[in-house]
Amino acid sequence: MIPLDIKKAWHYFTRYIDNFLLAGIFLLILTGVIVLYSATGGNSTRVISQLINIAVACVVMWVIANVPLQSMVRMVFPLYVLGIVLLIAVALFGEVQNGARRWLNLGIVHIQPSELLKIAVPLMISWFFDKAHITLRWRDYGVAVLILLLPVVFIMRQPDLGTALLILISGFYVIFLAGLPWRIMMGLVITVAVSLPLLWSFGMHDYQRKRIMTMFDPSQDALGAGYHTIQSSIAIGSGGISGKGWLKGTQSQLDFLPEPSTDFIFSVFSEEFGLIGNSLLLSLYLIVIGRCLVITASAPTRFARLVAGSITLTFFTYVFVNMSMVSGILPVVGIPLPLISYGGTSMVTILLGFGILMSIHTHPKLVKT
Repeated sequence: MIPLDIKKAWHYFTRYIDNFLLAGIFLLILTGVIVLYSATGGNSTRVISQLINIAVACVVMWVIANVPLQSMVRMVFPLYVLGIVLLIAVALFGEVQNGARRWLNLGIVHIQPSELLKIAVPLMISWFFDKAHITLRWRDYGVAVLILLLPVVFIMRQPDLGTALLILISGFYVIFLAGLPWRIMMGLVITVAVSLPLLWSFGMHDYQRKRIMTMFDPSQDALGAGYHTIQSSIAIGSGGISGKGWLKGTQSQLDFLPEPSTDFIFSVFSEEFGLIGNSLLLSLYLIVIGRCLVITASAPTRFARLVAGSITLTFFTYVFVNMSMVSGILPVVGIPLPLISYGGTSMVTILLGFGILMSIHTHPKLVKT
């Protein structure tokens, strides 16, 4: 039998943790570690580094889950301002890597401030809507759009179109869930459609335009811009029904597949575990997303519902965009597969979001108004 003191300690440690959601998260993380070992050719150093990233992210998730939502509300505006300040610092003093200025050297650690804005922007817009009138007015939506566009413009100038689009989408989810009228949505769709030629000519870099063109026909530049998509499609298709087996994927083990441990790790998984493995992986993601939707539906305040809904839909978007990207349905935009791909910053950001969801679910009496 388990001693009573241990039971009490365990209950105290997990009292603000949603066990169902946690189980789904850890199954995905475990899958990621297994695939990462194969994708790196058995590089234990890389795997250990990822385990450290996971440990740090789990601590962050646990801490955030134990913080009542009304305490988080006080930190929203300072967090957003800090994110904007860091983006300005990146524009002025950031390090240039692969032609992009996205990283900031703080001496002890290198950070990518745009990752912080993935959480700060939807929180800020939700906070603003919560402080606004019960019935939102046109002016409220206009201010929300400004809150959203400010960081997006900075991030696009780095350039980092993929992250900018994800932040734009996460912010839009909040605005949509707040009750954006359909006539405004139609107006936005028409505006975007009309502005596409200008965006194509003046708002995009040559390599970004090339990525979109090769999405339709990767063979036109098979050894250049289309190489990633072609090799990824070969890996996914060669997996068949049951896959080639763990550590037996030729595309990744023979270094044909680019970025196998980050952006294209789903291709590695597909080649080794096939359609059956993909179905199980998708089922895990659907379970996690479904649980998040349940938490969103039971959230007690406008702020909680908007935050939870945005985090849930953004997580779904990450999964959809990455899988579509490696399958050749969408252009390659450099978005990792959540909880599976290697990376510390993205792991911390995602688990931080799940920590917020757990806090919303386990502190209902503290946030109810």
